Amino acid sequence: MSTTSENPAGYSIQEGNAASRNAYNWSKKTFQNRKGKPGEPAQDLDGGFSNEIRFGAERLGISSDGIGTKIEVAERMNKYDTLGYDLIAMTADDLIAAGFVPTNLSNIIDVNHLDYDVVDQMMRGLHDAANFTKMAITGGEIAELGSRIDGWPGAKMNFNWCSTAIGVLHPSLAQPLSGKTAQAGHVVVALRSPSFRSNGYSLARKTLHKAFGKDWHEAPYDGTDGAEYPTWGDAMLAPSLIYAPGVAALLDAGLPVHGIAHITGGGLADNFKRVLKNGLGAVLDNLFPPLPAMQRLMEIGHLSPETAYLYWNMGTGMLLVTEEVSAAAVVDSLQASGYDAQVAGHLTAESGVTLRVGAGELRYA
Repeated sequence: MSTTSENPAGYSIQEGNAASRNAYNWSKKTFQNRKGKPGEPAQDLDGGFSNEIRFGAERLGISSDGIGTKIEVAERMNKYDTLGYDLIAMTADDLIAAGFVPTNLSNIIDVNHLDYDVVDQMMRGLHDAANFTKMAITGGEIAELGSRIDGWPGAKMNFNWCSTAIGVLHPSLAQPLSGKTAQAGHVVVALRSPSFRSNGYSLARKTLHKAFGKDWHEAPYDGTDGAEYPTWGDAMLAPSLIYAPGVAALLDAGLPVHGIAHITGGGLADNFKRVLKNGLGAVLDNLFPPLPAMQRLMEIGHLSPETAYLYWNMGTGMLLVTEEVSAAAVVDSLQASGYDAQVAGHLTAESGVTLRVGAGELRYA
């Protein structure tokens, strides 16, 4: 299927990808400013999830991201203490995808007007997520921007929240993970995601608004896990699971990893293609089943499987490439760290990604 058509959330994926490439091309023109000096950027992670900066022999990773429109769900629910897990997951898991163990984070909160209690909830959650990930929050800023910041009209405070994280290359690695050492026949291991994480919310909110109206967050949740989520707002606010500690543990164990894809905006295939080098492809025929919330949104929104798998993680938050003889040990290590993991497929000599799921076979060139 094509991934360049207009998406149901109302923006063009093709235009978004082109804008990102253009922005990065402008950024790369500045790399020469640090050539041969501390802070020199590497150029071998183009298209990766984070980038590398070098300080002598020390190789650090850097990643920036935000929570996006999931913030509106928190504003609707007046609950802000889980967003820190989303903020750290978006940067820490981008770092570990290249083999950088996350160490420090700086964040900025842009608000329309300041509400102490809301910020306290946010930072308490960020503190808890940082403790889970063994990171230190070593920088921050709160900026009051008035009408420049908008959001849910009934919220105590409208805001946007972004962060930058750095990490150090794991000592078992000679170079960052990029997929360049992967080979046909290597095995793909999937890590389950129990939530939407912080991606695909524009499509989800549009679908819920159409089905339940402007107060969709108050609508009773009718997925198969309804006992856990009383309302659709509760279901959509479920925090991101941070994978970095589990991946760092398997690297500590010396297990081979040749590439990692963090499944964020763009879905499974688009993100996995970022670590498929040298013309390789993949067949993923044993993925985790779609989350009940995603399955239900597909039904009430009359969304095709192609659309859902293009914009949502569909129950899989990370994909790792390892060798066949090590696949069982990788799964065992991740499970020992408390994550749901399973072998999901294999790499092929033929390019493209094929997903074999309950809804049928989806092919991405």
